[in-house]
Amino acid sequence: MLRRFEALLDPTAGVPAPPPNAGLVRFYWFYIRQVTGLTAALFVFGGLIAILDTMIPAFIGRVVSLVSSQSPDTLFRDHGSALLGMGGVLLIARPLAFVAHNILVNQIVNPGLSNMIRWQNHWHVVRQSWTFFQNDFAGRIANRVLQTGPALRESLVLAFDAAWYILVYGSSALVLLGRLDWRLMLPMVFWFLIYSAMLGFFVPRLRDRSRRVSEMRSTLTGRVVDSYTNILTVKLFARAADEDQFVRDAIDDHTAAFRDQTRMTTAYTSTLVLMNATLIVSMAAVALWQWSVGRIAIGAVATAIPLAWQLNNIAGWVARSVTSIFENIGTVQDGMRSIDVPRQMPDPPDAAELVVTGGEIRVENLHFDYGRVRDTTGIQYPAVLHGIDLTIAPGERVGLIGPSGAGKSTLVNLLLHFYDPAAGRILIDGQDIAGVTQESLRRHIAMVTQDTSLLHRSIRENIRYGQPQATDAHILAAARQAQAHEFILGLEDWHGRTGYDAHVGERGVKLSGGQRQRVALARVILKDAPILILDEATSALDSEVEAAIQEQLDTLMEGRTVIAIAHRLSTIARMDRLIVLDAGRIVETGSHTELLRKDGVYARLWRRQSGAFAGVGNTVLPVTPA
Repeated sequence: MLRRFEALLDPTAGVPAPPPNAGLVRFYWFYIRQVTGLTAALFVFGGLIAILDTMIPAFIGRVVSLVSSQSPDTLFRDHGSALLGMGGVLLIARPLAFVAHNILVNQIVNPGLSNMIRWQNHWHVVRQSWTFFQNDFAGRIANRVLQTGPALRESLVLAFDAAWYILVYGSSALVLLGRLDWRLMLPMVFWFLIYSAMLGFFVPRLRDRSRRVSEMRSTLTGRVVDSYTNILTVKLFARAADEDQFVRDAIDDHTAAFRDQTRMTTAYTSTLVLMNATLIVSMAAVALWQWSVGRIAIGAVATAIPLAWQLNNIAGWVARSVTSIFENIGTVQDGMRSIDVPRQMPDPPDAAELVVTGGEIRVENLHFDYGRVRDTTGIQYPAVLHGIDLTIAPGERVGLIGPSGAGKSTLVNLLLHFYDPAAGRILIDGQDIAGVTQESLRRHIAMVTQDTSLLHRSIRENIRYGQPQATDAHILAAARQAQAHEFILGLEDWHGRTGYDAHVGERGVKLSGGQRQRVALARVILKDAPILILDEATSALDSEVEAAIQEQLDTLMEGRTVIAIAHRLSTIARMDRLIVLDAGRIVETGSHTELLRKDGVYARLWRRQSGAFAGVGNTVLPVTPA
């Protein structure tokens, strides 16, 4: 039966829209409006429970009045229906209201709404630009995405319940006491006035401190994840003590913020305890005084004191709820710093799908300077590319060469549309890549990077990432072509999974650099894209494996437009054309033989490398043309 209720909210249904980027209230409303029916039901049942709870002291007072004024033989005869009605409320109506509220909260709202918010947050954040992730801790972003959902849901549920109990119970109690004697209302009226003033003082301070605690918690999470993600570097440089300090500083900041919050919470709850004690004593004193002078009956005393006592308990619960509400609001506000932000580099509204017919790449007067991209310290980067003009014919194999910082990787990143150029444009088969969807662009480009990163999944899943519809036969063929099949068969992970089912660890840490590069190459082979980018694609391979894989690379490059980057010039000297970059400009272009004859930048780089490899000074090693 409960599954029927759980099916009312599918957390991952539909295509989410981005959050409104318009403040806290609209951020809440962005999610609430998607579940308005559930929100209304939550509101109604919260109010119903508050009303039913308010009846309990009235019932107690009524029973005491009847017992004190009726004889045993007339009590049930004259008032049996009233007693039966009160029993029905307590035995049937109140439990049913609580069960309905629990089903609503536990079966629908808690799992469904929380994960709906998580899913939509992730959907939005994962489509942010590459720069967005470069400028923050991955752990902090993930923490914000995952924690915002439960925090928003919890603050919403608690706010509804707390508001109903204060409004319904408080107003109902005043009405009941006023009907008995107006003097009984005075202690509660004064209590509400002081309670309102107390909330006005403490709530803004609790909100600010809660937000600070959440920020510090996200920073702490980011630092811990950063240390664990880079644990090899920590071990290699024997810097565990420095990482201790890095994390200790974050823990100390979080502790200080947490203590600042709990000091305010202690002051808040202590004030409330004193107020509640004063309410009970003053209510009892007024009730007994009015009874002693004959203005009210004993039943009124039995109603007034339980009302004050129940308000005491409710106020304590509301105090804890308010603390929790603002802790959760602080978490939501912190999460909004990563979630409720405009998407960087979105596709244009009229973006079309890229259609590749030949694979021609044309770069026209391209300038790029990172001028609109600042790192986390606010440093503005200098210009990187200056007026690049370049045409790569369909099926042409081009090598990019130049010293570090010349702009090779930046040019490739612009081709992948990870950044917008400051001026100029890039066209593929005559289509400006700024006017096509980024996903369609990257579907037509396959890339093997120097810093190969694998997903913490099986070998099979990592290779299939290049083509989700690929069969196992296609996966094995790609692995064989990448010279990876043999070592894959010998793998076994810590759960006993072997071969293509073995998991590779976070970022592929269970594999060697060369093994990771071959798996990544198999993934690219499977993708079968018309444009191929090789960024130091064989840098992690030993000479024997590189020689074995070179023939497969030649086969892979056939019929494709290829851009290859390599500092090891012998690996790209066989390209159709070499482009030499220096200080963000094209300084030379031509084949390997033509550039050696020019005796320019390329020739100097070649002599330096070939001499270092061969140990014979400026000896030029022969290269067989492709």
